[in-house]
Amino acid sequence: MSELFEMGIREIQAGLAAKEFSAVEVAQAATDRIEANDFQDGGVNAFLEFTPEMAREAAARIDEQLAAGKTPSEIGPLAGIPMAYKDNMNLLGTRTTCASRMLENYESAYTATCVQRTLDAGAIPLGKLNMDEFAFGSSTETSAFGPTRNPWDLERVPGGSSGGSAAAVAAGFATVTLGSDTGGSIRQPGSFTGTVAVKPTYGVVSRYGIVAFGSSLDQVGPFARSVEDAALALNAISGHDALDCTSQPVDTDFTANLAEGVKGMRIGIVPAFMQAQGLTPEVKDKVAEAAEHMRTMGAELVEVDLPNAQAAMSAYYVLGPCEAFSNLSRFDSVRYGYCEPGHKDLGGQYEASRAKGFGPEARRRIMLGSYLLSAGVYDTYYYPAQQVRTLITQDYTRAYEKCDVILLPSSPRTAFKFGEISDPMSMYLSDMFTVSLNIAGNGGMSVPVGLGVDTNLPIGVQLQSPQFKDENMFRAAAALEQVYGKAPIAPAFARKAGE
Repeated sequence: MSELFEMGIREIQAGLAAKEFSAVEVAQAATDRIEANDFQDGGVNAFLEFTPEMAREAAARIDEQLAAGKTPSEIGPLAGIPMAYKDNMNLLGTRTTCASRMLENYESAYTATCVQRTLDAGAIPLGKLNMDEFAFGSSTETSAFGPTRNPWDLERVPGGSSGGSAAAVAAGFATVTLGSDTGGSIRQPGSFTGTVAVKPTYGVVSRYGIVAFGSSLDQVGPFARSVEDAALALNAISGHDALDCTSQPVDTDFTANLAEGVKGMRIGIVPAFMQAQGLTPEVKDKVAEAAEHMRTMGAELVEVDLPNAQAAMSAYYVLGPCEAFSNLSRFDSVRYGYCEPGHKDLGGQYEASRAKGFGPEARRRIMLGSYLLSAGVYDTYYYPAQQVRTLITQDYTRAYEKCDVILLPSSPRTAFKFGEISDPMSMYLSDMFTVSLNIAGNGGMSVPVGLGVDTNLPIGVQLQSPQFKDENMFRAAAALEQVYGKAPIAPAFARKAGE
């Protein structure tokens, strides 16, 4: 039998139903593993807040229901499943810091809808996960509480901004985690850590209770080690929420067509993406290899064009900072947020508190957003960026008239070493293949396709689907998983000594 930390959702629930182990034992195995591998010097540093008592209490409630005769499926679709949450998601009884000194002591006053839905589905909550400060970054290096390390190579980044969420799954700390994606913050770390990483169509998952970065761009999604686990998690958290006016009445079973294969599907290839500057040969080869596998399985490869995608990065770094500037204005040191003591006038207190509470990247984006929204500048940048958004959305609509799914890289390269990229503009290019999707609002996911021949590090390919047709990308992802296998736990953590 597999170790508990190696099991997927179905396997855990089958074991619970057969009384091979209890939910408390599942929770204990997860918490022991985290304590042994995450917090010490040289650990992963995936967790910002660890909640073993909360996990054990949730597990005990599940065991009580099992003892009363209920099956795991009757308790909930995630009954007994160890889960953890990016630290921009409110969970009552925990802090929600967004990896920032500004919110270091902020205690959640309520629970985000997506988190509550996992708890209602029977999940075992392990805690809150590290991230780039306020989700501003692509490496988790901007966290005020230290970076998360990639379990595949502890000297390398796990990607970002949902680096802790990706690393926790790759290290076998949690079966499923939740992250958020504003410009690639789920898909890029998914590629860097060799995990299945899903950014659903905007509106599939409620954003209520998520500390906003870019309100028109943010979307919550799961990390997992199998396509089925990611689909089951998305089933649990998707659907309309009266507390979020952008959420939609989605009632899709994302597991329904996983066994159908890709025969008859049309897979779109964007030639310009495959020739993009900065795309490494090993990533390009893996995308081409995945395409060929899909063709062999009966899919039709068709070329599609996204002519305005080249402007996506420019538009994103107008829209994103503008929305971030607006959203972060609430952290004024008076209502809540870090307050620098010793100031008698309100203006001085604001300035000192925000200067010390926000890190360098957060301050950079606040200043950029402030400039872009200022009089005389707004019409020059913000309005044209919104026009570009419309053009990109129209490009995707036309492309999907020719195909069911688009296949492209998740990231231009594999995970880089800490400090290797210090120039902000170079860091922003980590998301060159992902930002257009957030601008258009479509669904996308990264699926691991093995290791690069040059770096021997994980590579993910990205699948993008039409709006509210996320089942298309899950179907294609499941077919690729048949070729490449389910995502493994990083080798160094596969059978950790002393466990």
